[in-house]
Amino acid sequence: MHWRFLNVFSGFKKAALYLIPSLSLFIVFIFYPLLKSIKLSIFNSDLVGRETTFAGFSYYSEMLSSSQFLHSLLVTLLFTFYTVVPGILIALFLACMVNSELKGIAIFRTIFAFPLSIAVAGASMIFMMLFNPSSGVFNYFLQLIHLPAVFWLSDAHWALLSVAIISIWRSVGFNTIVLLSGLQAIPEQIYESARIDGAVSWRQFIDITLPLLSPTLFFVCIVSVINALQTFGEINILTQGGPMEATNVIVYSIYREAFFNTNFGYASAESVVLFLLILICTLFEFCFLEKKVFYR
Repeated sequence: MHWRFLNVFSGFKKAALYLIPSLSLFIVFIFYPLLKSIKLSIFNSDLVGRETTFAGFSYYSEMLSSSQFLHSLLVTLLFTFYTVVPGILIALFLACMVNSELKGIAIFRTIFAFPLSIAVAGASMIFMMLFNPSSGVFNYFLQLIHLPAVFWLSDAHWALLSVAIISIWRSVGFNTIVLLSGLQAIPEQIYESARIDGAVSWRQFIDITLPLLSPTLFFVCIVSVINALQTFGEINILTQGGPMEATNVIVYSIYREAFFNTNFGYASAESVVLFLLILICTLFEFCFLEKKVFYR
């Protein structure tokens, strides 16, 4: 019994040595900032973010009773819906298209993966020119079909959707690659058996492709929701939360409260709520969506 305990302890020490580099990064860049934000959210602070006096939960009560924060929460959820659902559907369509063995299809795979190589600042500047109300390409095509020009980034009705289009374009390359890898992992023999039984293409997609691709779709859904809830770069460059707070998501509200209003306690309280929102969404996906996942 004593020797067994020593063997287990020796194995634990060996595993700990391998885990120390990863755990150190997690502690420095994730756990410490999270605990620091929680602590800062219950303290008043000075202009450089140092705790001064204990504030309790006053920032949380102020935030939850604020119509501006509730509006930011609604905008964040709308933006998540605008980006996650269309982004996954478009990526699924593209993945199915490039999964075929057509001549020259590798060129299209490279084109679809191209947005992965563009930084958020570069993508935002590209779309800023495309969205230009007087010389942008999008309004040019609208004029060709005799539709009025749209003020994409300065109209409160279109601004959030416009930023969502950029986010979808940036994420579709990653989603397509991941879904394509899931499609290529499905054995071709299953499709051959289905064709012998007389199953047409759309029945093969519903009865074979979607069930066997469900683990990959589940992963893409989780990653897409987390990324959408943390979107910042496009909004900071293009709209700064406007017009009329139409794109003021929680992440940008945190940035504005901390670095413009120097209200670090309130911004930390918002960041804690955002963390809880991401956690709740992830748990919801694991509790409800995972039941639809088919693990073969």
